[in-house]
Amino acid sequence: MKKSDKAFVKKIENKVKETIKKYKLFNKGEKILVAASGGKDSTTVLYILKKLGYNIEAVTIDVAMGSYTKNNLKNLTEFCKKEKINLYSMSLREEFGGSVCYIKSALSSKGIKLNSCAVCGVLRRYLVNKAAKRLKAKKLVTGHNLDDEAQSIMMNFFRNTLHWSARLGPKSGIEGAKGFIPRVKPLYFIPEKDIARYSKIMKFPVYYGKCPCSAEVFRRFTGNLLNDYEKTNPKLKENIADYFLKSLPKLKQKYKFGNARRCIQCGEPSKEAVCRACQIISQVKAKV
Repeated sequence: MKKSDKAFVKKIENKVKETIKKYKLFNKGEKILVAASGGKDSTTVLYILKKLGYNIEAVTIDVAMGSYTKNNLKNLTEFCKKEKINLYSMSLREEFGGSVCYIKSALSSKGIKLNSCAVCGVLRRYLVNKAAKRLKAKKLVTGHNLDDEAQSIMMNFFRNTLHWSARLGPKSGIEGAKGFIPRVKPLYFIPEKDIARYSKIMKFPVYYGKCPCSAEVFRRFTGNLLNDYEKTNPKLKENIADYFLKSLPKLKQKYKFGNARRCIQCGEPSKEAVCRACQIISQVKAKV
């Protein structure tokens, strides 16, 4: 490894350590479950947390997107075996009866317009929370990076859904909700391009292309917009996140969500009587 690469790797790992410490994400006595896809972000956070001595395991959700999913699962399995990390796998087909594309198509045939990311996001979050509880994990780690967070902040601004931003930050979700495993983001302050560089230096077995079903979504549009502005303002995303974190305490105070209730169908935490995952699956199964 070149000297410059060694310095870069150390810088990224120190940034992760600083984020964990500053925001008290977790400690070495806690069991941590990492939501892994086989991509560069979750593979990088798995590697760094294992290297730092944390008690980690991984869970992945097979969303059945053809060769894209198969290759990611193959890469993730290979990586976890090499690093001696326990990997648990769950399948959308086994849990819900169909792939993301099938569920989206079934909803569309009934006049319900949800893009693939909306369907995938809801169902994956539902399953990883169930897995975290079953495995008795204290924290659920995601691979969200600085680009992801800046995009989410600006998307909520553009859509006038500022109340959703109250759940963002290095610790996300509804704090203190019974049955909800806290989600944390050790890569919160690391740009996507730096994670890609780290991953390539370490020669991780990952695919660097975009998800084939993400082209239609607003997030990609927002990401491209921020990338364009970043050419003249290199600290754009960092500034967005810094300003947001200064405003977050007031946002949390203004938009209090209270404790989540339990879904009357599955018992998982939910804002409504029936959680979003159960709503989607009920809509798929409903007769026209």
